[in-house]
Order: sequence, then structure tokens, then C-alpha cells
Amino acid sequence: MLRIDIDMEATGKNIKHIAKERKLKTADIQKALGFNTPQSIYKWYRGLALPTIDNLVILAELFDTTIDDIIKRR
Repeated sequence: MLRIDIDMEATGKNIKHIAKERKLKTADIQKALGFNTPQSIYKWYRGLALPTIDNLVILAELFDTTIDDIIKRR
């Protein structure tokens, strides 16, 4: 069975890094995802949670990259 071990902390840091590179603020990401509050995004940044697949698709589009470039594996 194939197992993919995602590094939540590295992925969160990567999301934050890509957003900064693209000059996107947390509020910009929040608006694009349709979130009422930025709490989920902050959890991603800290590596406490991962975006759902639908949110990863939106992030990839927003960041002009691929999901594979967002996710960091161990």
C-alpha cells in the first residue's frame, strides 16, 4: 500500500512563504477561500492543520503553482 507522509509543519511554512512571495496577505487568502475568519489559515501556517483538497486546489490556482509544490513530504 502506498503511503504519503505529509509534513504538516513544513507545508504550513511553505504556504506562508509562497503567499509572501506572491505578496498575498492572509486576508487575501481568506477572501479567495470564502472564509469568515482567518483561523484555519493561521492553523496551516503553524502546521496544526492541513488545507482540504478543495482548498488546496484554490490555493494552487491563487499561487499560480501546483498542489505538489505546496505540499511538503517527509
